[in-house]
Amino acid sequence: MNCPCCSGKSYEECCKPYHTGEKHAPNAEALMRSRFSAFAIPNGEYLMETTLPSKRKFHNKKDLQEWGEINKWMKLEIVNKPSISKVEFKAFYTDDEGNNQIHHELSTFKMVQNRWFYVSGEFLE
Repeated sequence: MNCPCCSGKSYEECCKPYHTGEKHAPNAEALMRSRFSAFAIPNGEYLMETTLPSKRKFHNKKDLQEWGEINKWMKLEIVNKPSISKVEFKAFYTDDEGNNQIHHELSTFKMVQNRWFYVSGEFLE
């Protein structure tokens, strides 16, 4: 199967090793792509594990899992990488009512003990 993150690689050689814990994402973009794939599959556990521990209290694994399940994730587009720890992207999906949506976000990531984590996202129009 092609990887949901739109890398052009198979899931097995792209995001799956991150989802299974075999490897950690080597940079912020790879983590962001693997998180998109985790919404598409869905894998709420991975989404929580890759959220910065101090920020996890603002998230809920069940809600993350459900948001992945109720939407059909179509495409990921990297818009810009303004720094080593920020990635701007557009996630294209169809919501549970059949409406096409675009989630446009500037995400911030942080490396802690040689591992990247999602910190927060700023929604863009």
